[in-house]
Amino acid sequence: MITDIELKNKWFEFFESKGFKRIAGYSIIPENDPTVLFTTAGMHPLVPYLLGEPHPEGNKICDIQRCIRTTDIDEVGDNSHLTSFEMLGNWFLGECDKEKMIEYSYEFLTSPKYLNLPKERLATTVFAGDEVAPKDEVAYNAWKKCGIKDVFYLGKDNNWWALGGGVGPCGPDTEMFFDTGKPKCSENCSPACDCGKYVEIWNDVFMQYVVEKEGEKVKPLKKPNIDTGMGLERTVMVLNGLKSIYECGILKDVIDFISSKAEKRYDEDEKSTRSYRIIADHLRSSMFILGDERGVVPSNVGQGYILRRFIRRAVNCARNIGFDTKYFENIIDLFVDRHGEDYADIKRNREFIKSELNKEVEKFSKALEEGHKEFEKVILGIEKHKQFAALKGEIVPNIISGKACFRLYDTFGFPFELTKELALERGYQVDEEGYKKAFEEHQEKSRTASAGTFKGGLADTSMASAHLHTATHLLMAGLRKMFGNQVQQKGSNITPERLRLDFNVDHKLTQEELKKLENFVNDAIKKAIPVTYEEMSISDAKKSGAVGVFENKYGEVVKVYTIGDVSKEICGGPHAKNTADLHHLKIVKEESSSAGIRRIKAILD
Repeated sequence: MITDIELKNKWFEFFESKGFKRIAGYSIIPENDPTVLFTTAGMHPLVPYLLGEPHPEGNKICDIQRCIRTTDIDEVGDNSHLTSFEMLGNWFLGECDKEKMIEYSYEFLTSPKYLNLPKERLATTVFAGDEVAPKDEVAYNAWKKCGIKDVFYLGKDNNWWALGGGVGPCGPDTEMFFDTGKPKCSENCSPACDCGKYVEIWNDVFMQYVVEKEGEKVKPLKKPNIDTGMGLERTVMVLNGLKSIYECGILKDVIDFISSKAEKRYDEDEKSTRSYRIIADHLRSSMFILGDERGVVPSNVGQGYILRRFIRRAVNCARNIGFDTKYFENIIDLFVDRHGEDYADIKRNREFIKSELNKEVEKFSKALEEGHKEFEKVILGIEKHKQFAALKGEIVPNIISGKACFRLYDTFGFPFELTKELALERGYQVDEEGYKKAFEEHQEKSRTASAGTFKGGLADTSMASAHLHTATHLLMAGLRKMFGNQVQQKGSNITPERLRLDFNVDHKLTQEELKKLENFVNDAIKKAIPVTYEEMSISDAKKSGAVGVFENKYGEVVKVYTIGDVSKEICGGPHAKNTADLHHLKIVKEESSSAGIRRIKAILD
């Protein structure tokens, strides 16, 4: 049996032997990228380099990236879906040699020294072509040359990659699948089917094109790239002939631990199995988010809302199987012990993770109490309505409306299943279809809001982003001058229209302080100071006086951006070439972000 740790080691051994430089994984909280709430793939933090900016470690790099995806959250608990996972990745920056990358992919998959998969159990897909880009015959022929029999041409829905908002680098990809041995579902059975015959384990994305602005057509990318990604957990499952990713590595260890404490068995029924798996997955996701250096805690918006949902969902599932939430700490320890060697921030923040988790569990317990009270109010309201209706000779059925059920869920975190259970105890039914409709409407509103809130970003208008990014450096320099060097950046979010900067200051900034900060930045802008950078080791960067809160993500060689004697920071970019390019900064809002963290929103006009 190959373990997840062994697969990681083989990955680095292979690609380092091919001349790729290993870099550290990035934060799970994106910096200056409003297109996503979390890092969902290894390429997201690398967008500036995919657009042509030179990477400090060269043009051939590889890493392991922790990721969070919530698009399939409702599928979590089946055999193959997770919200948190690790992605093995490697990149050719500034070149797109498809034949070479496919040759590497085939060698890693089939070589006895590495994964040793039989080539007859492999199937691949390539882009079939359309009006945007031609059929990828180069990739097709490369796979055939390797000896892969089953190579399928598929359309854009299957073999075209683009950023979430559709703006930025894009291009065809080739995907690699393992044939499970199941019979074909039809004569046309292919990896595009959902029949379970084929399991995807890896893809190579050929970033040959770019969409520069929303609504524009694709253009050839001046410096094309290759981005690859292999899901760690799913690949371990396939290599070991397992039926579920929850039978692998640390996830299995956690499932076994829950089994030792829960009242219901793991395989007692489908609901119990799914509850076990959701607890394991969601607590790992919570650990990754809480352990990140960028200070996300449970809240009602953005990343904090997703974190809150993970924790509360885990609590509900614990209730389903009779598992005491006091053991959540033990599960966190299991995860930290396994992942802490790869991600130092998790190990460093172990006690903070457990503390914030316990706070949210306690808060949710109180919310459930309130939910119980609201449930009783709903029942009382129906009973009063029945009495009033009886006076008119009308009959009101014992049904709790879908809207009422959804309000209990949305406002108080009261699970629908619990509402349904309590209703049956009281002789009531619930409007399940009405609840589903209300829930779907809520999801649609959330998607619409997200599309508006998070469109744009680094890949959208790089010049505007560069100017606003530079402004955050000036703001941080001003804050440190006013309040001391203990002030650190705790996160940022940039759109083409504004910047948002989070930092640790223990009080609400006064109007006088905000004006002083604004003047500091605009004085630097008026001086027309050149923005320069040089590459150096982290140790040399620190010796030079460079500030770098997140320097651990950049590897052994970093970029140090200098703005005269005003600012010197370790940063990946992008930046303006001169402060004069910023014209004028205006602070439009100052508010609390979370405990001890303040937030500034500013624009350039």
